[in-house]
Order: sequence, then C-alpha cells, then structure tokens
Amino acid sequence: MSNAVSAFPTYLLERFRAWRATRYERDRSWYAQLADRGQNPRAMIIACCDSRIDVQALLGAEPGELFMVRNVANLAPPFAEDHQHHGTSAAIEYAVTALNVAHIVVLGHAHCGGVAAYHDKRQNGGEAGGSTFVDRWMDILAPAYERMADLDANRADRLCKLEQEGVLASLRNLEGFPFVKSALEAGRLTLHGGWFDISTGTLHVFNPETQAFEQT
Repeated sequence: MSNAVSAFPTYLLERFRAWRATRYERDRSWYAQLADRGQNPRAMIIACCDSRIDVQALLGAEPGELFMVRNVANLAPPFAEDHQHHGTSAAIEYAVTALNVAHIVVLGHAHCGGVAAYHDKRQNGGEAGGSTFVDRWMDILAPAYERMADLDANRADRLCKLEQEGVLASLRNLEGFPFVKSALEAGRLTLHGGWFDISTGTLHVFNPETQAFEQT
C-alpha cells in the first residue's frame, strides 16, 4: 500500500467509539435484524454530497429506511449505454430493479456550490464541457441552465431558479431509464422533487399541478 495512506483520523475513531457505546448498544437488536434481513427501503434519495445537508436528520430516517445516493449537485444523469463507469445510474438501477423502492426523491438545496460554479461559468461566457471530472459531470445541468438563461433576476434568485431547474432536469432524466419508465407505467414507482433551504430550514416540494416548488 502507498505511503500516501495514513492512519485513520483519530477524531473519527473517537466518534465511532462513542456511537457504538451509546446508539449501537441501545439498538443492538435492531442492527442485528438489519444485518439478518437485509435492506428494504421504501424510498431512494438523490441528494448533494454537500456536507451541510443531513438528509437522514431532515427526514427523521432510521437506518434501513432510505437508499441514499449523494453526488455533486444532486444530479441524475441521462440514461447511457456506453460501458463507462456510471455510479449514480447503477444505484438507480439497483434501487428500482432489486430493492423495488416505491419512491425516488431528487432533493436539491440552496447555496449549492456546484450549481453556483456552473452558473457563473456560463454567465461569464464559458461553454458546456471541460477537462475536469466536475466540468463533465456538471454538463448534466446544461438543459436546466438553458431553460432559465434569459431570466431577468439578480444572481441569488437565478441560482435558486437553477437549483430547482436542476431537480426538474434530473427527474426528466430519470424518466429516460427504461426500468424506471416501466416501473412508473406499472404504478410501482413515483418520482418527486424537493428543494431544501438550509438558511430558513424550509422544504419546498414540486407540485406537478402548479408546476412550482411550494413550501411545505
């Protein structure tokens, strides 16, 4: 193993030991059941890897309840069969075809750094595409940007709009996965969009009837 790999961070080990001495000991039988029976989550959540967004806490979820995918800017990519590495797509496939989740929620959030960087790049004349992993990943947001490119608003409002348009773009991409489409048509699966504002502690969910994000 490379010398670049060093000892596990002490503060994380201390937190693990504290968790095991308290939460694990208190709920030991529940964790044993999870190990024996496997997972049976009712919902899949596609959320941002932003360290400020604690989805389990927001939704009051216990271990085993949510099948989680976290990536930059909570994006669901378009369906592609190009034999490349598709971590998020693989998770979507597993959630729908193996775990039979009843819901997929794309959960965006305010003050998303990835969305802001993409917005500013395009506003400053940059084109879609790029050489970095982040650039190529954020190209998924291009259709969402085009939908609000002419919005006459200040930067803060434009970012909010792009964050929400990104959720909708991901929902449209999900519908392009054949196994998602089949599950939707069979009534086994529903898709949902949400947007969380960490500064106000409010959750806004997309209402397909009004075509708007509405505060819950």
